[in-house]
Amino acid sequence: MKLAFPNRTALFGIILTASAPVVLAAQAPVIDVSSSNQTSQVTGSLAEQLASVERKLDSRNRAQVNIQRQLDDMQTQVNELRGVTELHTHQLSQVLERQRELYQELDRRVSEALRPAQVPAAIAVNTTTAPQNYSNDLTENEAYDKALNLVLKDKRYEEAIPAFRHFNQTYPQSSYAPNAHYWLGQLLFNKGEIAAAEQEFSIVVDKFKETSKRPDALLKLAMVAQQQNNTVKAVNLYRQLLSEYPDSTSAQLAKPRLESLTQ
Repeated sequence: MKLAFPNRTALFGIILTASAPVVLAAQAPVIDVSSSNQTSQVTGSLAEQLASVERKLDSRNRAQVNIQRQLDDMQTQVNELRGVTELHTHQLSQVLERQRELYQELDRRVSEALRPAQVPAAIAVNTTTAPQNYSNDLTENEAYDKALNLVLKDKRYEEAIPAFRHFNQTYPQSSYAPNAHYWLGQLLFNKGEIAAAEQEFSIVVDKFKETSKRPDALLKLAMVAQQQNNTVKAVNLYRQLLSEYPDSTSAQLAKPRLESLTQ
């Protein structure tokens, strides 16, 4: 059965009206919501990673600063310990030197006290055969003992300096002269008067070649040269000491000093 023309026209209008929203909807812009969310997530992830890297770098920088501070503190402590060690070594060297000199002086005195009882009386009173290292002049003995006791017994080092100077001026030919000049040089050296100490040690080395104090004076002259930063002179004096007195205590003290200068 065929529809009438008016009915066909009405049906076509209904179909056209129904399809219009579909066409209009197809022409509207399309937005990919899932793609936008992914971009936002990636951006957020990068920001978090960047923040994490910055935190790690900051933490590493703080750790490096702390380590450097600790290293600086340790270096300071090492320097302080080194200074204390050098001071103690110097003080110990001085103590050993004083003890050695004291033992030598005591040994000399004991020997002098025992010697008259071991020889005939006629020889003991004979001035030509009297001990060469002990004076028969009571005043001279008293003057030397007084100066020496200021050092060994009373520890009055400042007063001992003029006492030894007075003795050397009053008794220049005394058998105690080498010891007196050496003691005076040692006192001046400890006081820091290096040039004056050098003069006294030189007197012992140059004028009293047979004295037992000569190797000690050579050692001190070399130490004076070191204090004056005269390395060449110090090396020559140490070598002279080792050559002339190889078995002396002073030579044993000179060896490490010489090695430190020639390395």
